[in-house]
Amino acid sequence: MTAQTSAPALLSSKFRLGALLLVVVVAGMSQGLLLPLLSILLDRSGLSSELNGMNSAAMYIGIFVTMFVIEKPVVRFGYKRVIIAGITLVTLSTLLFSTTDSLLVWFLLRMLVGIGDSSLHFATQLWIVSSSPAEKRGRTISLYGMAYGTGFSLGPLGINLLPYGEKLPFLVSSLFFAIVLCLVLRMPNEWPERSASASSLGRRHLKTYKLAWFVLIPGLLYGLMESSMNSSFPLYAIRLGLDQHWISFLLLAFGIGGLILQLPLGIWSDRIGRKPVLIGCAMIGALAFLTVPIAGDELLVLFILFIVAGGVVGSFFSLGLAYAADIVPRSMLPSANVIASVHFSLGSIAGPMLGGIGLRYVSPNSLFLFLGLAFALFAIRGIGYKPKAINVSDTP
Repeated sequence: MTAQTSAPALLSSKFRLGALLLVVVVAGMSQGLLLPLLSILLDRSGLSSELNGMNSAAMYIGIFVTMFVIEKPVVRFGYKRVIIAGITLVTLSTLLFSTTDSLLVWFLLRMLVGIGDSSLHFATQLWIVSSSPAEKRGRTISLYGMAYGTGFSLGPLGINLLPYGEKLPFLVSSLFFAIVLCLVLRMPNEWPERSASASSLGRRHLKTYKLAWFVLIPGLLYGLMESSMNSSFPLYAIRLGLDQHWISFLLLAFGIGGLILQLPLGIWSDRIGRKPVLIGCAMIGALAFLTVPIAGDELLVLFILFIVAGGVVGSFFSLGLAYAADIVPRSMLPSANVIASVHFSLGSIAGPMLGGIGLRYVSPNSLFLFLGLAFALFAIRGIGYKPKAINVSDTP
């Protein structure tokens, strides 16, 4: 390739990565805002914590259902068109939240947001991972994680717009989506690599799971942590007597931790391996979560613990994807992404429901005890894990 042809290609590659990362930032802002915002609005209306949690899970039900069908549209229509469809669906659904107080309509709108979010996240994840060279995969996927973490951290700050009207946070979120849609429309479309085999999706998913089951568990833990923290923590904090601006700043601290360590963890995982980084992060995260109940309502201690916990577990999903890309054939990456996203959805559905039930029937501290034990078990199980060797029969 000549210099004249490589320079435009490099510029195009950088524009594509930058545009995709901005899409992820805005998608993260949307999720980071909607989870605590809707929980607070429903709590104000007098809805019980377990019903509040179940309503929060609707978004992840949409994500879960979509993961079983999203691979075919991406293969058929390409990354760009699926991203555009996802952005459009999320934007319209977000605007409709401000037009009604119906619990049933909100449940359905949350499902639609989940469908749109899962579509654009699946396409952006796969596009970024599949176009990254192996020696820079951890670094590149960390940029994805940083983008999502940045958005997710900024999202809860939208709660502070509530005094100016309950519709304003929804309108601002929709405006950001409209901006990134203009960028995506300028991008050329691309398609994922197709498998040369005619094996069914179910068979390919099973083979992928056999090869990489353990490295796809971080998606489950990340979903569990993210959804429970953003849906149940505001209710936990209200019971501690904290007001809403402190809730948003503590959630911001959680995201700040992820931003600080996202790129260093990605680089370290390129150098020393994904497994030791994941196990070390899980152990530190477990200790941080288990310490939160001891801190009580001490804001400074909570702020520090949230930065630490967010820093070490905020990279779990992206590091899991990078680990999967290391150990499965390139043609199986779409299946690995599907499984990781299904795990994320399952964790995200369980998180708000378990958090809401635990708050009401067990203990206000049950959320952090459960998260701490979950990450501790992952670290213990990971010590003896060895990736299954790839052979001809394991490829699709």
